[in-house]
This record gives sequence, structure tokens and C-alpha cells, in this order.
Amino acid sequence: MVLQWIGRRLARFLARPRPGHARGPTSRPELVAATLRRGDVLLVEGTSRFSTAIKYLTQSTWSHAALCLGVPEGGDQPWFVDVDVNDGVRTVPLSEFAGLHLRICRPVGLDAAEVEAVTGFMLDRLGHGYDLKNILDLARYLIRQPPVPDSFKRRMLALGSGEPTRAICSTLLAQAFGSIGYPILPEIEVLDGQGAKGRFMREEVLHIRHHSLYTPRDFDVSPFFQVVKPRLEAGFDFRRVVWASQPTHDATAAGTAA
Repeated sequence: MVLQWIGRRLARFLARPRPGHARGPTSRPELVAATLRRGDVLLVEGTSRFSTAIKYLTQSTWSHAALCLGVPEGGDQPWFVDVDVNDGVRTVPLSEFAGLHLRICRPVGLDAAEVEAVTGFMLDRLGHGYDLKNILDLARYLIRQPPVPDSFKRRMLALGSGEPTRAICSTLLAQAFGSIGYPILPEIEVLDGQGAKGRFMREEVLHIRHHSLYTPRDFDVSPFFQVVKPRLEAGFDFRRVVWASQPTHDATAAGTAA
């Protein structure tokens, strides 16, 4: 009980946003909303102390991940299944991440039934709490830099309680995609051998990693998720870019006519 009370107090403190620490969005909200599809993973660069700890431990820009549910009937923006430090597993609109740096990562080749299986896995866990033991672990690393090699930092994030009704954003997503056998960032073993008629063959065998070892950055670097950029999806043409150091075409034309 005491550890839970301390964890909740730390969670509220670490989760407070810090003004002035945001990189800012790289695409307009309406472009992001138009690009998102059901089943997409949205990566978020948070600004809280908790986000700073995640980014430090994972050596990454991204501190949070959420699963897109699409735009609900009668709605005006996409909604997500999100795991919050204070509120646990919940659903939130895109506006929850307004003003933050975002990235869309899209699984490739999923049919409608598989997308529903992934989203259903997440929705079935609504109301589950956040793994507050993980908060205590991360708080220690905020106070003092861990004197361990970089290769061990990832495994530090596997120190949570492991209770089935507790969740962390990236580990819950890893479980959801794992439920349909979709890879994120598995260990890849290359096997060489001989095939039919003695021909040389090479085969890749994927080894599943435990879901507790996944972090938000893994969806970004995964070879199985496509990074989707809203500005490019909307039809980017660099010739139409107006630079502050250059006059616009209209201004140039007016000067020539004069």
C-alpha cells in the first residue's frame, strides 16, 4: 500500500507537462487527422519529466505510443487507445496530443479482421491501471545516471510488476500485435543451408522478444512498420514552398511590372 501511494504521488509529479520543452508539431493537425488510419501507431514526444526519463533510457525522440481507432461515427477527429500514467488504459481524441511532435507508424498488409483483432485486444483492456512499479524504477534514473552500458538500458524497462491488469504503453501495443503474430522488432537469426537439388539457400528465422522489452522507438525503427508523413501524403511540391529569405512569385512579378 505504501509503495502504491508513493507511486501515485510520483506519477502525478512526473507526468506534469513542462511548458517550453516541446519540439512542436511538424504537420498541421488537420493533415495528421486526414492521414491516420485505424490500426496505426502514433508515437509522441512528450514534455513531462516521465517522458524525459523514457527518452533518456531508450536514447530516442519518442516517449509514448498509442493505437489509432479511426474516426468514430459522427466524430470529427481520430481517437486512440492510450495508456496514461495516472488514468491507465483509456481512449482519447487526437487533440490530447495537440502541440506535440508526432510520428505515424503503420503496420503493412493487415486485413480488416486483423486490424479489428489488434484494436479489440487494446479495447478489452480499458480501465487497466498503469504499472506504477515502473514509475519507481524510472524515478531512480532521473535522480542518478545509471552506471551501466547502453546495451543494458533497454532491459531496465522490464522491471515493472508484470501484473496482467497493469500496463505500459509500448508493452501493451507489443502484446496486441503479438496476438496476431505481427512482428515489431524481433531477434533475427539467419540460417544457411541447402535446398532442393543442392542449391544454397538462406532463411531468416524471427525470434519473439518478450513484450516487456519493447519501447516506443521500436515502432519507429521496425522494418515492418511504415513511417507515414502527413505532408507527403497530402501531395508535397517543393516548388510551392515560400522561403522567408526569398520574395514570393507575386511580389517578384509586381516589381518587374513596375
